Amino acid sequence: MLITGTRKGIGRYLAEYYLDRGFTVIGCSRGESTIENENYRHHRLNVADEESVVDMVRGIRKEFGRIDVLLNNAGAASMNHFVITPYKTAKEMMETNYYGTFLFSREVSKVMLKKKYGRIVNFVSIAAPLQVEGEAAYAASKAAVENLTKVVAREVAEYGITVNALGATPIWTDMIRNVPKEKVDALLERQAINRLGEMRDVSQLCDFLIDEKSDFITGQVIYLGGVS
Repeated sequence: MLITGTRKGIGRYLAEYYLDRGFTVIGCSRGESTIENENYRHHRLNVADEESVVDMVRGIRKEFGRIDVLLNNAGAASMNHFVITPYKTAKEMMETNYYGTFLFSREVSKVMLKKKYGRIVNFVSIAAPLQVEGEAAYAASKAAVENLTKVVAREVAEYGITVNALGATPIWTDMIRNVPKEKVDALLERQAINRLGEMRDVSQLCDFLIDEKSDFITGQVIYLGGVS
């Protein structure tokens, strides 16, 4: 299993969760590893750097010969009114959220199609369907990932690869720690289930999407919390 953005937050949780369940996990982030496990490998890179991504995936293929699961978790977020959002911030979010997902999906699919099997889960956000104020650039980058998910799912379906997207609701991680409480509360009120998400909500949906029996489910975007 390859998981991007494993240094902290949801990515680290998922890496440790699947290590506990017997997976060999390869992770990456811009920083050093925070996970100590004999079945974990860590690569330090920028997910939007094509050369680094290609080298990483080639190394995994050389060592293990296969990649069964890809969780495109790495993400960047910023909450600013549109008119005061710096270009640099918008560019970083698009590079990390969209280009990173594109690159890893492309390179890992090359490995998966040779085995005629694979599970890819892209991480998106309820910020896109709810059109959350203050998150124009972030929501746009995640909307791009949603469309990528649906198109790629069609293109790789014949190779036994499924591609789906998990739409996360706010979870108490560093990404939302500095968001004003009233803004978080207002967002939760727009969900059918009015609570913060929990790590277990994410892993349960991942379990379902990466299961071998979920071979007839692809091109879907599933939002947590009852968002439509």
